[in-house]
Amino acid sequence: MNKTKATFIFLGLWGVLAIAIWFLLQPKPAPDVSFKTISNKDIALNQLRGKPVLVTFWATDCAACIKEIPHLIALFQRYYQHGLEIIAVSMFYDPPSRVVAMSRAKNIPYNLALDLQGKHSLAFGHVRATPTTFLISPEGRIVYQTTGMFNVNTIEAYLDKFLTS
Repeated sequence: MNKTKATFIFLGLWGVLAIAIWFLLQPKPAPDVSFKTISNKDIALNQLRGKPVLVTFWATDCAACIKEIPHLIALFQRYYQHGLEIIAVSMFYDPPSRVVAMSRAKNIPYNLALDLQGKHSLAFGHVRATPTTFLISPEGRIVYQTTGMFNVNTIEAYLDKFLTS
């Protein structure tokens, strides 16, 4: 193989790799799901376009999830009037009575939804661990995802960007 042909193949492979990496790094669209809240409200994720949405999967027996609640309440209080929606989705194994009791005990102001059959978990990539949090841009794309406690500063930076644009 001559040097020119080898260089062409090498550059071509790097180009394909660069394109593949670019596609992998693009924010994925949020799934087209609807939630039923514990207050019997229906929320279709696609109807929230134009607003940033924070979806967090949690459980009442998850210590990190409980530790995140004050941060979620603070985000809600700071950004809700500017358009933020928060939906906390309880895991399929969490009894609804415990979710309702936790909501009352912690005075949770944001939406709490049940995932009794695990369909939401599957739609978001088969969420298994809690907490798992997704930040969805006003355009409906997942721009931040983390398992374990989320980084408040990162979430706030995104929200400040979304809500001042």
